[in-house]
Amino acid sequence: MTTTGEDHTVALKGPWWWARWRSAVLDGGLALVSAVECAIEGVPFARDAGLPVPAGVVFGLFAGAVLLLRRKWPITVVLVSIAITPAEMGYLMGLVGLYTLAASELPRRITGALAAMSMLGVLIVTYVRAHQGVVRGDVAFGEWAVPFLSLTTSLGMTAPPVLLGLYVGARRRLMESLRERADSLERELQLLAERAEERAEWARNEERTRIAREMHDVVAHRVSLMVVHAAALQAVARKDPEKAARNAALVGDMGRQALTELREMLGVLRTGEGSAPRVQSMQSVPLAAVGAAAAAAAAASRAVGDEGGEGPCLADLDELLGQSAAAGMAVDLSVDGDARAYAPEVEQTTYRVVQEALTNVHKHAAGAKTHVRLAHRSSEIAMQVENEPPPEPEAASDARLPSGGNGLVGMKERVSALGGVFVSGPTDAGGFRVSAVIPADG
Repeated sequence: MTTTGEDHTVALKGPWWWARWRSAVLDGGLALVSAVECAIEGVPFARDAGLPVPAGVVFGLFAGAVLLLRRKWPITVVLVSIAITPAEMGYLMGLVGLYTLAASELPRRITGALAAMSMLGVLIVTYVRAHQGVVRGDVAFGEWAVPFLSLTTSLGMTAPPVLLGLYVGARRRLMESLRERADSLERELQLLAERAEERAEWARNEERTRIAREMHDVVAHRVSLMVVHAAALQAVARKDPEKAARNAALVGDMGRQALTELREMLGVLRTGEGSAPRVQSMQSVPLAAVGAAAAAAAAASRAVGDEGGEGPCLADLDELLGQSAAAGMAVDLSVDGDARAYAPEVEQTTYRVVQEALTNVHKHAAGAKTHVRLAHRSSEIAMQVENEPPPEPEAASDARLPSGGNGLVGMKERVSALGGVFVSGPTDAGGFRVSAVIPADG
């Protein structure tokens, strides 16, 4: 089995306060070298102090082993190295401790204070030892070189590890900052991709609804007229009545089946059933997904926005009413105000509302007299389609025209999309009225 994710992270975790085993091994090796160094340096210290040599060695071992704690308590390591400076031991511990302190997240004032203390301790010890050497004649240079030697030694033991630690710490923080920014950017890109996909899905739904509305307005009206004509043919046929009745019934059945299939198709388009599966939630989204989703959203948005192109206009209303009259509907048109040109989407929506309202009269009130009113106003266009009660209530049921309830929904969607108002409902006289007001500028 391979370890991934959280298991892989746990497998890399080191003991105690170490993040990785490699860090623990490195600190252990440094502590061992420091302990050996201090133990060796503890021999002359014990002799100068008049102590047993084993005591000096043990003291050096314990003092040098403190370097093992440099990542957990760097201040303690530096303080111990300062404390054993008079014994002239712990040089490695002092260098590594100052480096670790400077590279840590501790305040710079603490780093500066401890570095100054360490430098002062080395300066004093070096000065005293060099001066004693000059006095005893163990060294060949004069008294004047003692301060220079002491100063350069203290600077050499303090400045390089501190400067290196500051550089490494700053670089480490910079890398962490860049990593955080990269993670933040990745999260932002993921969010953008999710929003782009949501926008694309919204645009696809809008386009699906638009297609459903168009199919309903165009196909349902013509098929309804076909069914009405077939019913009339079946009723008035004189020559070869049986054959004519069979043919007319076949036409009627075909029309009813077509409308039923259309209703089912509209339901699929509106609810999204049978469409392509939705894109799964993106846990890790590559950068290319942002562009792909955004492109899909833009394409779908353009498709939605192209609705207002070619289509019927107000000049086609006379032909529309003529078709309904030919199907046996008593319909009249009254126009108020001076006709003028409107935006294509306004004229198309007006035409579709009247068309769907007439289709509903064919379906539910066959033979009823219908009044179509159109009003051209200064800043809007208003329309109303009202039918009287059918002379024979069972006439509509004879045609048996199926209805899916999408007509009124489609009309309201069209009018609302242009900022208009749509109202529909039965009249007190038993008929039905459809009214809409659309802003002239769309």
